[in-house]
Parts: sequence; C-alpha cells; structure tokens
Amino acid sequence: MKIAWCITGAGHFLEESYEVFRTIKKGVRPDVSNPKPQTPNLKITIFISNAGVEVLRMYGIFAKLKEISNGDYMEEIFTEPEQGSSSPKAGRFSLKKYDAVVVSPATSNTVAKIAYGIADSLVTNVVSLATKACIPVYIVPTDGFPGKVESKMPYSIDRDKCRGCNDCEPRDSCEREAIYGAPIPQIDLLRCDGCGLCSELCPYDAINGGVVEIKAREIDIRNVEDLRKMEGITILERPEHFIFYKTHSDYYNP
Repeated sequence: MKIAWCITGAGHFLEESYEVFRTIKKGVRPDVSNPKPQTPNLKITIFISNAGVEVLRMYGIFAKLKEISNGDYMEEIFTEPEQGSSSPKAGRFSLKKYDAVVVSPATSNTVAKIAYGIADSLVTNVVSLATKACIPVYIVPTDGFPGKVESKMPYSIDRDKCRGCNDCEPRDSCEREAIYGAPIPQIDLLRCDGCGLCSELCPYDAINGGVVEIKAREIDIRNVEDLRKMEGITILERPEHFIFYKTHSDYYNP
C-alpha cells in the first residue's frame, strides 16, 4: 500500500503525527485480537508545505523523517520550496499511485483553502488532485473543534529566568547561531533546528519549550464542518485515529 503524508505549518499534533507514521512504518498493528507486529508492504511519501518545513526544523523533527521515508521511489520527501508553484509530483495522484492521503497536522489556513476549493500550495494541490481521482483523504485539523487545547511550543528563552550571562554557553555552542541579542538573548526560530542542546547547557533552566492554550475560532470550526460534507474527505480528531480507522483494512495485512 502507498500512503501520502502531508504536513503543514503547525506545531500542534506535529510530534503525535510523526509517532503515528513511525509506528505505521514499523508495521505495528494496534489490534487487540491480533497484537503481534505485522510487516505490510507499505510505502510512505511525505509532502511538506513551506511553513511545514520551517516548523519541522523548529521542533527537531525534519531530520527524523528519513526513518519513515528513505528516499526510494514512492518513499521520497517532497518540500514545497523544491516543488515550486506547479507542484509536479502532485501529478502522481491523477495517476492514482496512492491509496490514501493523510494531512496531519492541517492548519486552519490549509483547511480553509481546501474547504473553498483553493489549490495554490503543494499540500492543497495534493488534496485537490486526490479527491478528483477518488483517493480517500484523511485530515487532522489543529483548529476545528469547540473548546480549548494545549499545544507544545518550540524552544524559547524565559526572560524571568535568564541571567543575561556575558559568557552564554547555549549561545556560544549553537552551531546554527540561532541565539542572539543582549543582555537577554532571543532564539531565531527560523535558524533553530530544535536539537535541544541550548536547553541542556543553560544552568538556570531558562530555555524550554513550554505549552500554550489555544481555542479554535468559529470560522475554523465552520470550515471543518464544511470539509465533513465533502465527498472523499474524512475528518479525524487526532493523528492516532488514522491507525485505528484503518486497523481492519489492508494497510495492516502483509
């Protein structure tokens, strides 16, 4: 089986999505009636939006994607900067080379574009062509349900804990020169690769990820409801629901 995993620029659900596809790639079948690991003939291609590339690096996940997609045919990693405006590799969906598309996480911006039929990015092009080819699409929105959720943030410097040391080991040890400024430095998240070394080196525990509470806007919720009505699209509340949704399908059969 061949799955296309699309990643957009959200930190929420990002690590969970990575763990889901790493689990799927290992061939583990989460079925209590058949708990033994399976090894399906499964190939995963990853399609990443512009913002997705940046966020994956911030959270230290970009390099890990090779554990899922090793670069062989139908197991490539395609990024929007490399694909350009025409997204040529999205043409595979017109040829029905994939059995399913999973967009996880899907930002409110991506959800809105899909809901309104806009295909002007790598991920929205993939979804558009997949639905036209009757390939099932599964979408995990980050902002689509009532209530508040907690979202993990990339590394930042706590200005109340930072001592503004002249000899700042985290800053001096950062190979990407992502820490800058004085007396209280900041982290340039577009340079940061989420390695976590700075957090380990700070003796005052001033550098951490942190968690924020977010709430979906009414328009985001409406857009998700519009997606539910679209033929060929299934909305999932969490990334791991894709595993259980497909537990009894051919994805987990050798």
